[in-house]
Amino acid sequence: MKKLKTGTKLCYAMGNLGYGTIAQTMTTFIMFFGTSVLGIKGSLVGLCVALSAFWDGLSDPIVGYLSDLTQSKFWGRRLGYLFFGTLGMVVFNVLLWSVPNSMGEIGKFFWLLVALLSLETANTCFATPYVALGIDIAPGYNEQSTLQGYKTVFFILGMVLPSALMMIFMPSGEQGQLVQSGYIYIAYVTSALSLISGLVCILGTYKKVKSMPTYKLKKKEKNAFFKIFYNFFLTLKRKNYGAIIMSYSIALIAAAFLTSVGMHLFTYCFHFNSTQIPILMTCIFIGAIISQPFWIYLSKRIDKKPALKWSYFIILVGIFFTFWVFVFREQIGVNISFWVVMPCMLFCGFGTGALYSLPMSMFADNVTMDKISTGEDSSATYSGYMTFAYNIANSLALLVIGVLLDLIKFDASAPVQALKVQNYLGAIVFGGCAISIAVAMMILSKYNLKRSDILKQQLLSKQKRKK
Repeated sequence: MKKLKTGTKLCYAMGNLGYGTIAQTMTTFIMFFGTSVLGIKGSLVGLCVALSAFWDGLSDPIVGYLSDLTQSKFWGRRLGYLFFGTLGMVVFNVLLWSVPNSMGEIGKFFWLLVALLSLETANTCFATPYVALGIDIAPGYNEQSTLQGYKTVFFILGMVLPSALMMIFMPSGEQGQLVQSGYIYIAYVTSALSLISGLVCILGTYKKVKSMPTYKLKKKEKNAFFKIFYNFFLTLKRKNYGAIIMSYSIALIAAAFLTSVGMHLFTYCFHFNSTQIPILMTCIFIGAIISQPFWIYLSKRIDKKPALKWSYFIILVGIFFTFWVFVFREQIGVNISFWVVMPCMLFCGFGTGALYSLPMSMFADNVTMDKISTGEDSSATYSGYMTFAYNIANSLALLVIGVLLDLIKFDASAPVQALKVQNYLGAIVFGGCAISIAVAMMILSKYNLKRSDILKQQLLSKQKRKK
């Protein structure tokens, strides 16, 4: 297959901008929004977010399976799902942040739950076929790394945007992040961006989709949906699939701890305001963006697995130094703490950049190997397995986080939390991040697919086609 044109790569990657913006807004703000803005108990918000994340994971392999079975002459296998997923994200994203604060706690809980379930369904309809589309159009080993790099840059730009919008729409000054109207304005902007970026992705890749070689369609099976999840566990038993899926899922639990409790940590422990917090969040994403050329280069130089292990190490170092700033925050003071935490966040972001590109590239390598050896295209089904595992791990983490907030007696109505509560918040964030990354690093050691394996398989396949 010919190399992708730069324009096609950019159009494909653009799809990750709107999706990434909405996903990051939800991930970063929803726990804080539910507890501190709406006043819902942490355990209820945790349950709500966990159920939606669980549903997101459950629906991923189902949508992936349906996408692999799709035979639309107009849309192909993927683009129709992207189109309707985009429309759903636009609508349900606005509804999510428009919870009437005048409702009782149970009413707000159910509004939040239904909106989250609907938004996660739309996210799945977009995201799972979107990942598979990237595997379809760029099966080459290095080409896949490059495409994932493009895609990651746009995704991280989408992750930066909520922080920038927070500075624009949240009232300035201390605890301006507690005003609900700011979140609604952010939702309007992110929904509009999602619509534009989704359409650019669809139109920009349409010609490439039409010219792609045809693989055998998956056969419809009896008890298909049961077998989808049965095959998921069989996939986990395959050494390389299991190692990359589980290490990726557990590593991103660290992001769940940082984003879900990070707003609480920065607001109630460091006492940063609505301008300082988004700046710190932006530092993480800037570090992730500027690191992309480095991780692409390093993965080509020493291969993907060693490069990913280095990223885990860098993240752990960043967490360690941020933890010490937290310990001595009272002695250092708010303003100096802010300037010291900034480079720590930038350093953590630099390491995190690899998590958004290399695991997906490594996963795509395994899927490509299967496509070459079997001639059958199951890209979306496998992509669904990847996100299914992540979302199950994420849902459990969010449920635990919600329960922990109640156990440490976090009081959303109190503008200042007790010192013991502040210390517990720090323990949740730093302990959760460090343990997740360390476990992910150990699991990754089992992965053994190398560049030479892919190139050898592709060469054999090419020779067979010539015969």
